[in-house]
Amino acid sequence: MFTLYYHPGACSLAAHIVLEWIGEPYATKEVAFGDKDYLKVNPAGAVPALDDGEGWILTQDAAILRYLSLRSPKAGLAIHGSAREEAEADRWSFFITGDLHPAFFPLFVPNRYTRAREKEAFDDIREAAKALAHKKFAIVDAHLAGRRFFLSERRSYLDAYIFPMERWAQSMLDDGLSEFPSVRAHHDMMAADPAVRNVLAAEGA
Repeated sequence: MFTLYYHPGACSLAAHIVLEWIGEPYATKEVAFGDKDYLKVNPAGAVPALDDGEGWILTQDAAILRYLSLRSPKAGLAIHGSAREEAEADRWSFFITGDLHPAFFPLFVPNRYTRAREKEAFDDIREAAKALAHKKFAIVDAHLAGRRFFLSERRSYLDAYIFPMERWAQSMLDDGLSEFPSVRAHHDMMAADPAVRNVLAAEGA
């Protein structure tokens, strides 16, 4: 049985949702950032981590999401098609991993981005991060225009992957998602999904 190591409301929420969608038995373990015992599981200290029950630990959210989707094809979450279609899925997965997700890091831990310790310095970093996250979501909003799901005509692991960042934007950007109607529609669709609601309740997020 799978065991997911997660932190409430973090990007591990995406893997939690996909586990719920595929319908296989799984367990969860909540961890705190910096937990010494968790560092034995994932030396990088980041969530999520997935234990496959046979001693293999997989880390990195995008890798976990793709692995779960490929391992459970009946759930229909993987992107199968031409080389171009699969590359398109990779492109957006890498964008979420490398561009969108990191844009929020300075909002959560501004102290990592300056040697200063004054509140004003942290506030400046947060404002710069908000501007960067805004630019990234403008790209996502343009992509989602006229779409219900993130890619293709059905839901995929990418819908789960983008959802935690949509939630962060809703709560941390000054105008929430008001300037991104397509992102807001996707967020609301995901938030209404029964499996997603179960996961959010389980995490208390």
